Amino acid sequence: MTSATPEHPMTTPEAGGAARPGTARPLGAGAPVLAFDVGGTDIKSALFDETGTALDLRRTPTPIVAGDRTAAVVERLGVLASEYTAAHPEVAPRAVGLVVPGIVDPDAGIGVFASNLGWRNSPLRDLASARLKLPVAFDHDVRAASWAENVLGGARAYDDSVVLVIGTGIAGALIIGGAPYTAGGYAGEIGHSPIADGPLCPCGARGCLEAVASAGAITRRYTEATGITPDGAEDVIARAAAGDPVAAEIWDSALDALALSLAQLTAVIAPQAIVIGGGLSRAGGALFDELRRRLAARLSFHRLPDLVPAELSGNAGILGAALRARELA
Repeated sequence: MTSATPEHPMTTPEAGGAARPGTARPLGAGAPVLAFDVGGTDIKSALFDETGTALDLRRTPTPIVAGDRTAAVVERLGVLASEYTAAHPEVAPRAVGLVVPGIVDPDAGIGVFASNLGWRNSPLRDLASARLKLPVAFDHDVRAASWAENVLGGARAYDDSVVLVIGTGIAGALIIGGAPYTAGGYAGEIGHSPIADGPLCPCGARGCLEAVASAGAITRRYTEATGITPDGAEDVIARAAAGDPVAAEIWDSALDALALSLAQLTAVIAPQAIVIGGGLSRAGGALFDELRRRLAARLSFHRLPDLVPAELSGNAGILGAALRARELA
């Protein structure tokens, strides 16, 4: 499961790599835990107290080293944990939640592959647990974010749902019978499900949904077609609404690709809801209303899923990590 790049509004780095505190939806009462959401660019972290309030929510740069970044990342987590302990001696975390991008085997605690972090078959859970001296719950970043949406956000009213994050890429996760369906870390590759014979996707396959309908693809396709660099996918959508024929064709094809993929998901697993987050979800009715119409037109006897916006935005990953940590505490 590859990661999309949703918006992360909760913190802003300051000079020297520190970050101003942000806010996150409270988890509710429970064990205090540490949570880390590791990305290729930054690490989001927080200490959650017994009320479920995030203390000192931060975003700090992910260490940059050549090749495998496992050791550097684990060491940075140790430093951050020590800083939280020093700053909040009254809160003693009982477990840690760690979520990362790429292909992840949560049961084995292994980061199978992450191109932007350089690891293959990295025993991240055990290494982090040894460094932090606490039990570590380990998961994929988007799957953890989807679990947070299931518990606290847009999917909380449904037992069977798909959470789709549409940003620079497209990532997804499946919640079946109220539990994540992982298939050893390979389930949920919705962004790399084929919807056409082209274009070539960076993953090496052709016609992946992500290569046609992600916010990054929409922006890139418009630039390639016109020589004009738009201000993101929202700009392309606005140009389409204003009558730009190239923007309209690109947006129309992206909607068709998304509707086809959602129709396939509906026919195969019949989710009660499809929860959509990431930067493209800010398109509002231009996205949701069109997808509802096109999805209904593609299907016949099938149960149409509710299409609902994600609620947790950039906080979902860190909340999901904290929820997973509480399962161990």
